[in-house]
Amino acid sequence: MGMAEEPERLIAEDGTRLDGRKPDELRPLRIQAGVLKRADGSAYLELGSNKIIAAVYGPRELHPRHKQKPDRAVIRFRYNMAPFSVDERKRPGPDRRSIEISKLSKEALEPALFTEYYPRTAIDIFVEVLQADAGTRCAGITAASVALADAGIEMKDLVAAVAAGKVDGHIVLDPMYYEDGYGEADVPLAMMPKYDAITLLQMDGNMTEDEFKEAVRLAKKGCKIIYREQRRALKRKYGGE
Repeated sequence: MGMAEEPERLIAEDGTRLDGRKPDELRPLRIQAGVLKRADGSAYLELGSNKIIAAVYGPRELHPRHKQKPDRAVIRFRYNMAPFSVDERKRPGPDRRSIEISKLSKEALEPALFTEYYPRTAIDIFVEVLQADAGTRCAGITAASVALADAGIEMKDLVAAVAAGKVDGHIVLDPMYYEDGYGEADVPLAMMPKYDAITLLQMDGNMTEDEFKEAVRLAKKGCKIIYREQRRALKRKYGGE
């Protein structure tokens, strides 16, 4: 994605960000469960200008059989950015970044799944980024978690994910495009909020120890807000309180 010219400042003197948010505010979030007929589970998510769809197939018998695990399911995750998802057309198919994000996303979700309930099977998770605006790996994990629940796969908890960042020396929640591109650091985090258990934590850039702790605190706060929206999306489809 080609970056536009860097704005003069990303945070105003009163602490307001370019898109009008306060440092601890998420972008507008919308989640819908069960959007695809032919998938076992699915979800659609909008976070700011991000538009992401997740589909889950399985558990189903894994072929070839030598890849089966006798005591658990094999989780396979594919993250992909559509060619039209960014300003400069992306070459179709997997690249190094999407392979890395697929691996990290699978590892972020796996602790939440009772894989031992589904021996000799595969659970396939597909995340397609239709429109990208920074934070797609976290948005993809969030959408995939709702799709897994929609598929009826037994889970310890939903996994919610969001990044915090350092922008103009300020720690902010859920960096958008310009903040992600021109900020000083980025801390993606995924967690099971019910257990306060972090399943993904990365850092790109430079932060002091105190800044890092504040970024983690802010990201965890954001995950808890996202978690409520995940649950609401599932309740809208299935009813209940």
